Amino acid sequence: MGTLIRNGSAHFEDKNVYASNVMPQKIRPTAEGLSSRSSMTWQSSVYRSIKIVIFSTKLNLLMPFGPLAILVHAFSGHNQGWVFFLCLLGITPLAERLGYATEQLAFYTGPTIGGLLNATFGNATELIIGIYALRNGMTRVVQLSLLGSILSNMLLVLGCAFFAGGLVFYRKEQVFDKASATVNSGLLLMAVMGLLFPAVLHFTHTEVHYGKSELALSRFSSCIMLVVYAAYLFFQLNTRKDSYVPLTEQGVDPPEDDDEVPEITKFETIVWLSIMTAWISILSEYLVDAIEGASLAWNIPIAFIGVILLPIVGNAAEHASAIMFAMKDKLDISLGVAIGSSTQISMFGIPFCVVVGWIMGEPMDLNFQLFETATLFITVIVVAFFLQEGTSNYFKGLMLILCYMIVAASFFVHEDPSSERGPKT
Repeated sequence: MGTLIRNGSAHFEDKNVYASNVMPQKIRPTAEGLSSRSSMTWQSSVYRSIKIVIFSTKLNLLMPFGPLAILVHAFSGHNQGWVFFLCLLGITPLAERLGYATEQLAFYTGPTIGGLLNATFGNATELIIGIYALRNGMTRVVQLSLLGSILSNMLLVLGCAFFAGGLVFYRKEQVFDKASATVNSGLLLMAVMGLLFPAVLHFTHTEVHYGKSELALSRFSSCIMLVVYAAYLFFQLNTRKDSYVPLTEQGVDPPEDDDEVPEITKFETIVWLSIMTAWISILSEYLVDAIEGASLAWNIPIAFIGVILLPIVGNAAEHASAIMFAMKDKLDISLGVAIGSSTQISMFGIPFCVVVGWIMGEPMDLNFQLFETATLFITVIVVAFFLQEGTSNYFKGLMLILCYMIVAASFFVHEDPSSERGPKT
């Protein structure tokens, strides 16, 4: 009996030893499998993200022109015209993808912060180009590019949105919120006032301290405009918060086609925003350095390059978004993209560049010269008249597009008298 017990216990011990030897061997492949599976998941996630962001639109076929511009600059520094042209082509898809990544981030931040992010990153390209131009002392290029961005958004982008939406819904007039359009029109008129007084002070020679009062007034007005824009944001995001709340939260059933979901994760969105912003910054430096050379090589005025060509690149995201939403009969969003972007450039972008120039020691002011200020004033008045009824159709869009063509032709034959304006003393 004892032998039997000893044999049984020995057999039991042998089984335990065997089990102890076998069990780790069963766990070890499982851990390796999990590691391998997580690695494959991470790789597939990266591949899926690149496929969605990079290969989902044909406009990204222009992305290789960015590195090509850097190569042309490195091996043939005298061909500034080609460097400028290639940089324009290379930045265009980046600006559009920057807007796409911002829209994806808005899914995770909510409608309130998302609307603010769309407005901010939508104008990131213009601000990056402006800061690089300020660093190079090209204050006039900054003024012209910011002015061109406002004109492009108000006439070309809004006109194309009205025209495309009117063609799709040609049997009816599309409607939008008149109250919001009136507030934006008022802010644009205030921006015109901020630009008008320094120009009038300069051309009437009524400065108390010649060469200094104009700059001091510009800096004071810029600070006031920044305060007004901050108050406007508070008003929009708090007092009129309902305009940003989804329809489902207001007790209204959303349209059937509004079941959009984010295509990439929040972390991927932040990574892509960082990559696009950094790449735009690099190309913007080459773009700014090549502006004067391109003007001489192509025999095109710098005013035309700054007001017409640069904003077309910077407004690529706004242009595509505004047309897309207008064709879905979401005209309030199209109006927010076009007019909202113009409002932000005029009430934030321009004053911000004045303050940055102040910090850098550059004499950036609000005197955009008489021709440019008059063009902006007339444009704001024309657009305000188009918005006062709260309706749109393809004919209104066509008129806005033709107005932009007149503005473009005007700057093509306009010789900027202050393109070489030196620092004020």
